[in-house]
Amino acid sequence: MVAINRAVESCKSQHINIDDHFREVTKMVELGSAAKREITDFMLTRYACYLIAQNGDPKKEEIAFVQSYFALQTRKAELIEERLNHFSRLETREKLRASEKQLSQNIYERVYRL
Repeated sequence: MVAINRAVESCKSQHINIDDHFREVTKMVELGSAAKREITDFMLTRYACYLIAQNGDPKKEEIAFVQSYFALQTRKAELIEERLNHFSRLETREKLRASEKQLSQNIYERVYRL
């Protein structure tokens, strides 16, 4: 619960609407004696899960796993962004090369037509 509270505080400090990411719900669970009892649970967005993982205890196996998962996903996103930027630069260079070629052609035609 400490990690959830810290994640909620993180949202508050960033002026992010908590209700968009943390939904408190109640569930009925069956006890050993076949009786049922209400418990509090949370429905979370991916963002909320990320914040909880950041604020969780890495000694807990589940938290360590989630922290690793989000670190890998972040790196994948960085690599995709780098690749997209690279392709964008290549495309821009190609357009510049074509423009310079056309400009050179225009200059050549004007100089040698006179």
